[in-house]
Amino acid sequence: MVIRTEAVRTDAPLGQGAKNYMTPRGYAWLKAELTQLLDIERPELVKVIAWAASNGDRSENGDYIYGKRRLREIDRRIHALTKRLDRAEVVDPAAREKTEQVFFGAAVTYLDGVGKEHTVTIVGVDEADPKRGEVSWLSPIAKALLRRRVGDVAPLATPAGEEEIEILGIRYEALP
Repeated sequence: MVIRTEAVRTDAPLGQGAKNYMTPRGYAWLKAELTQLLDIERPELVKVIAWAASNGDRSENGDYIYGKRRLREIDRRIHALTKRLDRAEVVDPAAREKTEQVFFGAAVTYLDGVGKEHTVTIVGVDEADPKRGEVSWLSPIAKALLRRRVGDVAPLATPAGEEEIEILGIRYEALP
C-alpha cells in the first residue's frame, strides 16, 4: 500500500446528508491519518503542554501558547476526519461486477475536443489528485463521464466553452 505523506483533503463540500464515496485506498489514508493524530501526535503534544504549564507564567510561555494552538488544529482535523469517515461509503472498483458503463472507481480513457487522449480515474473527493489522473466523482469531467459507455460522446463544460469528449475505454481495477 502506498502511504500518503501529505494530509488528505477533507474540505471539499459533499452536501447535507450526502454519502462520501471513496475507494478502499482513500478510506485507509483517512483512517491512517486519524490514527496518527489520535495515538501519537495528540498524546505527545498534551505532554508538552502539561510540561510547559508546570513552568509557571503561561502568558509568555511560547511552548504553552504554541502547544495550545497546535492542539486546537489537531482537534479540528480529528473532528473533520471523523465526520468524513462516518459518512464514508467504501466502493472497491476491483470488486465491481463487469459493466460497460462508467461508475465510481472507473478508469476512463477519452478523447478531448482537440483529439488528445486522456485517462482519468474517478475517486472520492478526499482522495482526488488531478496530477495523477485521479478526479473527484463530483468534478465536471466525472459528471460528464458517469453512466456513459465506450463510444459515447459527452458534452463537457470547460472554461473555454463546451467541448465534446468521446469515451474510448473503461476499466475497473484496484488502485495502487
